[in-house]
Amino acid sequence: PDAVIASLADLTALLAQRKSGQARFTEERHVSGIDGPLRASGTLSFSAPGFFERRTLEPTVESMSVEGNTITLKRGNRSRQMAMDAVPEVGALLEAVRGTLTGNALTLDKHFTARVEGNAARWLLTLVLRDARLASQVRELQIAGLQSDVRSVALWLGGGDRSVMSIEPVQAAPAAAPAAAAASAK
Repeated sequence: PDAVIASLADLTALLAQRKSGQARFTEERHVSGIDGPLRASGTLSFSAPGFFERRTLEPTVESMSVEGNTITLKRGNRSRQMAMDAVPEVGALLEAVRGTLTGNALTLDKHFTARVEGNAARWLLTLVLRDARLASQVRELQIAGLQSDVRSVALWLGGGDRSVMSIEPVQAAPAAAPAAAAASAK
């Protein structure tokens, strides 16, 4: 049977085994005052210890990347950079995702109170911001995964808005086996 994930340290040790990754995402945002969910899809990538990128392909092509403490936003021909410290609520959310993807327990513990449930095969991480002012804006994050893959990120905001991002890892293409390469050459 799969080992029980009893603590944040157990979970981050499992997650830290993966040093980089790519995935496709679909997201539904439920915003008060708007009928029906807002949908987006695109790709995610990360490389430990400090790089994370979200590239939205639908409904609009745009990207947000984080390298160290710098956030870069791009849409069309426009690009804007800012320090994560300048937007603490966004910075905390980015640290939740980046810290989980890279298995960084110190980063997660700095910003959040964490509750971990499940085992190595299927786990759930619930994060509540430590900063009371930020916690009034962001109620809770729930990040679910299978082994070392993050599979969903759910976010509940203070005003009742919420978003759920489903994540499908993209496996690296294996090197073509010589027999398969020979067969395709015929």
